Amino acid sequence: MASRFQIAKPDIVKAFAEGPRVLRTHDVAEIFNKQRDFWRLTKSTSLTSFTRFMTEKTDLKPVRLAFPQREVSGYTWGEVPLLETLLGLVENSYYSHYTAVRIHGLTEQLPKTIYLSREKSSSSVLGRERPEPYDQKAIAAAFSGPPRASKNEVELTQEQVRVVLLEGAYQGGLGVTTGEVHLGSERGLHLRYTGLERTLIDIAVRPFYSGGVFEVAKAFENARDRLSVNTMAAMLKRMAFGYPYHQVVGYYLERAGYKASLVELFHRQPMERDFYLTHAMGKTSFSSRWRLHVPEGF
Repeated sequence: MASRFQIAKPDIVKAFAEGPRVLRTHDVAEIFNKQRDFWRLTKSTSLTSFTRFMTEKTDLKPVRLAFPQREVSGYTWGEVPLLETLLGLVENSYYSHYTAVRIHGLTEQLPKTIYLSREKSSSSVLGRERPEPYDQKAIAAAFSGPPRASKNEVELTQEQVRVVLLEGAYQGGLGVTTGEVHLGSERGLHLRYTGLERTLIDIAVRPFYSGGVFEVAKAFENARDRLSVNTMAAMLKRMAFGYPYHQVVGYYLERAGYKASLVELFHRQPMERDFYLTHAMGKTSFSSRWRLHVPEGF
């Protein structure tokens, strides 16, 4: 069998070299099933023996990510940057939160955690009405303790990073974009990630995925010359949260020195509940203007 593979190897390598650099298991199976006759492989040749030959004798490299909720596995053709590999293996995924903050150049930090998100299916919103605002007691109870942070993560010791795979509410890809990103690598990386406005909404909502409230505040400051506040206001309304996050976003905008007319887009919205900048803050101050509890001295 090995000789059959060896004879066909130049054609096999050519087929893979001309295809995507990140492949899921079904991608390899599809190439194998389409090309096996052209490669003159015998009918008894199995996909298992084919992939074994490929990983031993060619540039096809197996990748396995043992996330607690579901293992993600596949292959790369040659060396592929981690950020491109993850996107290729996790279907319909995009970078978010602190990773998107770094992509947009809003932090001087080099986060050791990668946040990769994907949305729940559209069926999860069928028949769902716009959520009613939570009552005051429920809000206070929810934010008095630590947040419910995802445990769906894996440590990559060789790369010295942690990858957290988040699953968010279906938003139809709202505010998600694709582009070439330069993060100090030899070439630009082709990535899918949240755009600037969506990124700032996400980190205001989940600061514990973004380095904390001080990093969030810094990101708002650094985005001041690029951010479309009008776009962000419209986007936040479309996302239809049950919590009054417009109070949080408005507070960050005002703190970062945005124009009063832009801050007013959020301040003129109804403020019917006292809210919290983040969870488990300990001692707090209260902004009566935004009806918002914030860390003392923030």
